[in-house]
Amino acid sequence: MTLATSTKTMTTPHVEWGRVRPARRTADRMMKIIATSFTLIAIVVLFWILGMLIVKGLGGLSATTFTQITPGPGTEGGGLANAIVGSIVLTFLGIAVATPIGVLAGTYLAEYGKASKLADLIRFINDILLSAPSILIGLFVYVILVEPFRGYSGWAGGAALGIIAIPVIVRTTEDMLRLVPGGLREAGAALGAPPSVVITSVTWRAAKSGMVTGILLALARIAGETAPLIFTALNNNFWFSPNLVGGVSNLPVTIYQFASAPYENWQQLAWAGSLIITVSILVLSIIARRIVRGGK
Repeated sequence: MTLATSTKTMTTPHVEWGRVRPARRTADRMMKIIATSFTLIAIVVLFWILGMLIVKGLGGLSATTFTQITPGPGTEGGGLANAIVGSIVLTFLGIAVATPIGVLAGTYLAEYGKASKLADLIRFINDILLSAPSILIGLFVYVILVEPFRGYSGWAGGAALGIIAIPVIVRTTEDMLRLVPGGLREAGAALGAPPSVVITSVTWRAAKSGMVTGILLALARIAGETAPLIFTALNNNFWFSPNLVGGVSNLPVTIYQFASAPYENWQQLAWAGSLIITVSILVLSIIARRIVRGGK
């Protein structure tokens, strides 16, 4: 048998569309129609939500939204300055708690534990935390940090947000470190560097764009959480104390309270706060994507 003949027999013959049985053509077309229809429905619903959010949210935005505190019941005017600052403080407090724990745990899973039983157990628990309802985490923090100290606090709110962000950072860090070629680790070890130096000087640097992206995604994940803050930081209509003891005003809980209130200015501020959170998450997502592309 010649080389040309053997090559011809090994390759799969091209079957033209006209030779496919009619039943298969019909099934293929129906599948395309169904998939396209559901895609269009999802796009329409998404743009419907975004359009309504932009129209109603822009109507509530003004200079006073960022300069005045939240109004009391039945009062006119007011803004969201204290809620915006409180959300920033609570969010970054949660990230400050979650980042070192998540990065180090992900590093252990990728570099030290790998296929050990302890690593498998950590991954299993991490998967449970990823899918756990945030309200349960809020109740857990309420029991260990709010009830014993007999009061709400920003520290409890930051701890609750940190617990929610930890599994996202752990998973992203492990996946990014696993993508680092083993040759880089071997090169560092060949120079006589211990594993800790190889991790901090080689693998972390190689995976830093993906790790930073994971942190930003976790930040976007907790920026709009409401349920855990109701049980931990609660809310108020004034500036919070510097020690973060007592209720700390924040956007998610403010939106929840204002949206269900009968006051028109409260409802407008709720739409404005929703728009602010949505734009913030969109900006964080865009930054994360640009970091990933830069890393590639």
